[in-house]
Amino acid sequence: MQPDFLKMSRAFSGYSANDIPKAKSFYGETLGLDVSESNGMLTLHLAGGRDVLIYPKPNHTAAMFTVLNFPVENVDDAVDALSQRGVRFEHYDEPNLKTDAKGICRASGGPVIAWFKDPAGNVISVLEAG
Repeated sequence: MQPDFLKMSRAFSGYSANDIPKAKSFYGETLGLDVSESNGMLTLHLAGGRDVLIYPKPNHTAAMFTVLNFPVENVDDAVDALSQRGVRFEHYDEPNLKTDAKGICRASGGPVIAWFKDPAGNVISVLEAG
């Protein structure tokens, strides 16, 4: 095997959910993503040929960090559109992390960003692309 075999691999990430039908509905219908299901697992088909695997895990515990980020042109517009689809954004009021009434963080030293959770509690973001 060549030493750069991983470098050439079409790697993908994945994370768990405790209810695949709910996840499929959320990602496919609420978020409007292309989703396929095979062997009890979901694949999110994202722009640029990128895929994310969501696998079932009965004793799932949501990660305490963002598992999926969606760069967008305008976070305000994305938050408005997703809110109309029933997505609820997280609100933070911590010393180094504050969000406004819409759930948008504008002054953290990073990009303009807003976080929401999928039905399994996994954290997802929309953030303004550079």
